[in-house]
Amino acid sequence: MLLGGTLAACTSNDGQVAPSPTTESHPPVGPVPAVPPGLARFYGQSMTWSDCAPYATSDDAQSAFRRSDIQCARLTVPLDYGKPDGQTITLGVLRHKASEPDDRIGSLVVNPGGPGASGTVAAAGLIDQVKNNDLGKRFDLVGFDPRGIGASEPQIRCLTDPERDADRADDSETDGSPQGVAKQEGHEKDFAAKCAQRTKYGDDMLEHVGTRDVAKDLDVLRSVLGDEKLTYLGYSYGTRLGSTYAEEFPRNVRALVLDGAVDPIQDSEDSLVAQGQGFGGAFTQFAKWCAAQQDCALGNNPADATKQFQDLTRPLIDFPVPVGDGRKLSYEDATTGAIQALYQQNLWEYLNTGLKELRRQRGATLEKLADIYNERGPDGRYGTTQDAFTAIRCVDDPPVTDPQEILAAQEKYVRVAPFLDDGRPASAAKDACAFWPVPNTSRPHEPSVEGLPKTLTISTTNDPATPYQAGVNLAKALKGSLLTFEGTQHTVFLQGNSCVDKAGIAYLVDGTTPPDGTRCAGS
Repeated sequence: MLLGGTLAACTSNDGQVAPSPTTESHPPVGPVPAVPPGLARFYGQSMTWSDCAPYATSDDAQSAFRRSDIQCARLTVPLDYGKPDGQTITLGVLRHKASEPDDRIGSLVVNPGGPGASGTVAAAGLIDQVKNNDLGKRFDLVGFDPRGIGASEPQIRCLTDPERDADRADDSETDGSPQGVAKQEGHEKDFAAKCAQRTKYGDDMLEHVGTRDVAKDLDVLRSVLGDEKLTYLGYSYGTRLGSTYAEEFPRNVRALVLDGAVDPIQDSEDSLVAQGQGFGGAFTQFAKWCAAQQDCALGNNPADATKQFQDLTRPLIDFPVPVGDGRKLSYEDATTGAIQALYQQNLWEYLNTGLKELRRQRGATLEKLADIYNERGPDGRYGTTQDAFTAIRCVDDPPVTDPQEILAAQEKYVRVAPFLDDGRPASAAKDACAFWPVPNTSRPHEPSVEGLPKTLTISTTNDPATPYQAGVNLAKALKGSLLTFEGTQHTVFLQGNSCVDKAGIAYLVDGTTPPDGTRCAGS
């Protein structure tokens, strides 16, 4: 169990003495006109800030927390906001304080998306990007691990590490026969049951891990940090959290930057197809880039790249390639590795290397890319992001149970992302959400945001995971400003593009939004 504080004499990993634990408290701040009934003790709680090392629950976290200029604490929130006197849970929170406290504006709270990714790790990773600009000087940079994730307790737990390895090695999902469908649905039922059995508080916890509950946690955090209004940066799924908060607490918003938007009105099937279209477009861009290289694994004709990719990967369904330590590269892992590489152009070289290796019946690079996607460390231990992703998705959206809808979505998906077509009949198997032990607590809809100040949505023209139009739709739904980035990557703010960064920082500092129609070009 992680502890909220450490001894004052301990030393952080960079060799500097870690700061002594400090306890801070603020009067409950908002929401207007008052703190919700029964929640005053949460909105006005104290937090003890101390060394972050005890909060690391993954290799990524251990690496990210090796700094002496950060502090961590625990935030206590109700498991069920309808029962504020009932069971409580805790959230891990990380802070990097403003370097110019006399000019401090407040806290900038970051969520990296997923759903299921760690906000503490994300915030630590952004420090070097903001420390020399007005964000680092005038804001405390704050990340929190949403309920069930990372340093938050309890964690969502579904599969063991060996079970996750076995699941990745099993390509039975490519079998669309009645027997294959029955096998797949058996696996999905088993997964859902294990999530309830292995997660502390079981069904009660799973029922309350959705975005609506996390938005309420975010408002408690805002108050405990001493901020009258929220300044927030959300990436990818973090845009859904941001828009949900905006709908729940519109008058508590100071500024929202939403980068790589999730369309608020798109159902899970349409969202899947739209994402497939994004990855299909990114693969096309990769194929053009690859064809210009001297040693492209897919040849020098971009029009032939899809067939070349299929010819390399489809045989893995029946003949996986050994990669050492008793593991084999499955078709699922090969395509997952490709998807991981398509998120950012700086990974395209690794994808080309992996595909060249596959021509020689080797799979180490693609397996490594798939390990990164699945958060598998060198020691074989997994993070919990994939378990949390499913748990959150299953309560955020209604389940899809009609086999014909499932088949139609899969057929549309391979039409827009043909490189991911495995060449076999589509499967009508229902996923884990169809067998989830608790009902969904939300559904896609147009947010109602009366009283919301101007927001800034950033959308990338060739975003592989959250297509450009989703950002257009979100900006319109929030009656906010849209900034367009012309590039092929997933999210862009604070990643080195001066045009985007200048616009986003100006908005967060003084509320200035870019003129309508503003576009920033990639390098």
